[in-house]
Amino acid sequence: MALLRVCVLLAVALAACDKPQPEIPMGQNRLALEKSPYLRQHADNPVDWYPWGDEAFEKARREDKPVFLSIGYSTCHWCHVMEHESFEDAEVAALMNRVFVCVKVDREERPDVDHIYMTVCQMMTGGGGWPLTLLLTPDRRPFFAATYIPKPSMLAFIPRVEAAWKEKRDSVLTDSERVTRALESAIGAERSGKLGEESLHDAYRGFLASFDSTYGGFGTRPKFPSPHNLVFLLRYWKRTQDAKSLAMAEKTLERMRRGGIFDQVGFGFHRYSTDATWLLPHFEKMLYDQALLVMAYTEAFHATRNESYRSTALAIAEYVMRDLSSPDGGFYSAEDADSEGEEGKFYVWTRAELEQALGKADAVLAAAVFGVEDTGNFAEEASGHRSGANVLYLPRPWSEAARAAGLSEDELRARVDPMRVKLLEVRSRRVRPHLDDKILTDWNGLMIAALARAGRLLEQPELIVRARRAAAFVEKELVGKRGVLLHRYRDGDAAIDGMLDDYAFFVWGLLELYEATFDVAYLERAVALTKHMDDRFADKSGGYFMTTKDTRDVIVRPKEIYDGAVPSGNSVAMLNLARIARFIGDMQWDQKARAVGESFAGQVASMPMAHAFVMTALDFILGPTFEVVVAGQPGAADTRSMLAAVDRPYVPNKVVVLRPSDRPDDVVDLVPYARDQAPVGGEATAYICRNFACDLPTTDPAEAAARLAGEEGKSR
Repeated sequence: MALLRVCVLLAVALAACDKPQPEIPMGQNRLALEKSPYLRQHADNPVDWYPWGDEAFEKARREDKPVFLSIGYSTCHWCHVMEHESFEDAEVAALMNRVFVCVKVDREERPDVDHIYMTVCQMMTGGGGWPLTLLLTPDRRPFFAATYIPKPSMLAFIPRVEAAWKEKRDSVLTDSERVTRALESAIGAERSGKLGEESLHDAYRGFLASFDSTYGGFGTRPKFPSPHNLVFLLRYWKRTQDAKSLAMAEKTLERMRRGGIFDQVGFGFHRYSTDATWLLPHFEKMLYDQALLVMAYTEAFHATRNESYRSTALAIAEYVMRDLSSPDGGFYSAEDADSEGEEGKFYVWTRAELEQALGKADAVLAAAVFGVEDTGNFAEEASGHRSGANVLYLPRPWSEAARAAGLSEDELRARVDPMRVKLLEVRSRRVRPHLDDKILTDWNGLMIAALARAGRLLEQPELIVRARRAAAFVEKELVGKRGVLLHRYRDGDAAIDGMLDDYAFFVWGLLELYEATFDVAYLERAVALTKHMDDRFADKSGGYFMTTKDTRDVIVRPKEIYDGAVPSGNSVAMLNLARIARFIGDMQWDQKARAVGESFAGQVASMPMAHAFVMTALDFILGPTFEVVVAGQPGAADTRSMLAAVDRPYVPNKVVVLRPSDRPDDVVDLVPYARDQAPVGGEATAYICRNFACDLPTTDPAEAAARLAGEEGKSR
């Protein structure tokens, strides 16, 4: 039997050797065989690039060379600059090829690799960013870190590295060992402890101290949307009724919507504002920003009933479904800032271009509404001079702009909206920025969650349909052998083992889809994937590693709680676990949620406002939370009315379960506490429970809504 097994393995190995390997196209490097748009952008470089993998590091060992590691992403402006200056330059490329084995990584494909070496860069230089540049030993240990390096510096720097590698090898290796030990200490430096209500107050005070009361947002420049910060402030207002918390969230949401950071013509948000006023954006558009901003504006509408928040959430969704949607159902990753070699060229307008598109009379009104200046408001980065180009924005609220035009607000909007549509039509004939069309499980999970929640709370069923389609795409194309999630899909190819964010964010989407549809299969799948996540990523001291226990190609297993451009996988998992505990009535999941926060408590306590989604999860865990069971016939008018009623008050810390009267076993096997919560008198009935202590049932939707609003506090 043993001999037979050896023969089988040998046959498999020989078959693999005989399998024809894809040929690298003439004049290109190995990156031409990759699926990542970012890697393929570098396929024509004279640099002999390798993708991240054993082949590159084995070559470095064999040839006794250091590894030049360059990390970026396809819509990164300064990545393009460094490519054009250095990686496309024959002189620089010849030096790189002689001295290094050169490796390119798409940070969006391998966020774990990016996280590890970005941590190194921050430790060694005090800063970070992309392109991220590292020098590694052949065993992946770093000894140098930087970001963008200009061509003249590259020409001077590479020979010095060559000399040091040959003449001062012991010093280089000592540095690499020291940096690796510091990295291991930094990765494992979370200090356990307790998080409580005072942590919420500390985070709020941090936001209050850094709030820009004139323009909204926090700090000076650049300003990032960071919508999960605003969600926390809305929930903090709900908990405390602190008017300043609500005012900070509303001011920021209103000024962002009016600013140039929002695409006033085609909708959607740009990555960040380079100035303090939200006027001048960095123009790339990321799927994750759109998802989180849909959530923030939806939540703001739910809390305030301000119609402008509703319209903004729907406008963002319109952009995503128009420009970031795959025909197969998934969502693409991003659009670049640059087109025709210039940042923002696709988006800016001169007065002459407005007149050509709209005619002189309408152009005068459009210019007044959208802040168009004859000399332009968009400074060219290279010269600092205005070129006559304008980023469109709303310098005044619609009500003030209407008064200035001698119109009512409705009349002004009725005149301007057809102009916007015309400008969009004209703009569509320009050269579009590059589209990064890879589909990522984690970012799709965020978009699924956003569309499902917006569809439910804004009463837009087509958004729920779109979210369901995306979830079906993930299940069909991004689930590998043994049911594991995969991270990236592009051009028919799914690859890269799923990481923590893939599981946490997709589970978030499934939970939102359950509450939007009450299809119990979504809840069952969310629970199953969470169990899988807990098995493959859990740290015995609490919390979750970014990579699975089977990952072998990184020097450490990173573990992160910081909520940066997106919430961390740990903070989203923390909220998911707490919600699942209340959906299914199994509080072991709540204990796991608390353990996540406690394992990072020292880090979180040192800067609570940098962990806003942890604070949102903590707010949920601290309670009170509400478990609402609606018992009724799915699709019946009285059931729909009851479900709408329990959603109406702004009570974010609740879960809703539908117990179908015709098929109760479909739910109660998973949610056993709903077994006896049947319709009363044949009518749809709400059972409203606070921390699993339930009131008497009610068949009156208005009473159910009033109970929730009254129990949780005054709802606007």
